[in-house]
Amino acid sequence: MLTLDHLAVAATSLDEGVAAVEFALGVTLAPGGQHPHMATHNRLLSLGPDLYLEVIAADPAQPRPAWPRWFDLDRFSGPPRLTNWICRCDDIAAELALSPPGTGTPIALARGDFRWQMAVPATGILPFDNAFPALIQWEGSAHPAPRLPDLGIRLTRFEIAHPEALALRAALHNRLHDPRILFTPGPQAMRATFATPHGDRHLE
Repeated sequence: MLTLDHLAVAATSLDEGVAAVEFALGVTLAPGGQHPHMATHNRLLSLGPDLYLEVIAADPAQPRPAWPRWFDLDRFSGPPRLTNWICRCDDIAAELALSPPGTGTPIALARGDFRWQMAVPATGILPFDNAFPALIQWEGSAHPAPRLPDLGIRLTRFEIAHPEALALRAALHNRLHDPRILFTPGPQAMRATFATPHGDRHLE
């Protein structure tokens, strides 16, 4: 089974991405960290006790890796935007066996006391033009969400539009049950709606 773990907003620079999300949601993001294996860094926002949002960008302070970065960041351009969603599971090998080809190969990663496996495609590009979720398996009980300041932001709706939305939904059939997630046929886009202390806010 899959559970929505976090959403990713990509940006050409971390500062630009943070500024865009903070303006859109009316909050201040918490510190994140660096990912040396992928030469990326991030900032985080709580969406409750088991869900969070990350702003992620290539880290110019780290050497560029010899392999494609995750979330297709090497090809990213334009303004910051919601580009990926990540689902956690208890058995990443079993979930990969049920997923479309190209969902990735598990890579063992760590930061501080966080330990996890992340399925990363060899090309950096997830199936369905990056609309398929990235898969993660956390090791142990440590997870970023409960450690982040809770600013009262909650995800209420996450819409994934794609020309092959029905096939995308079918690829996750009986594996993901979350009424907030909707698959809509149409030009590719992602849109998240959040309940905030300032009213409903959106990210695309």
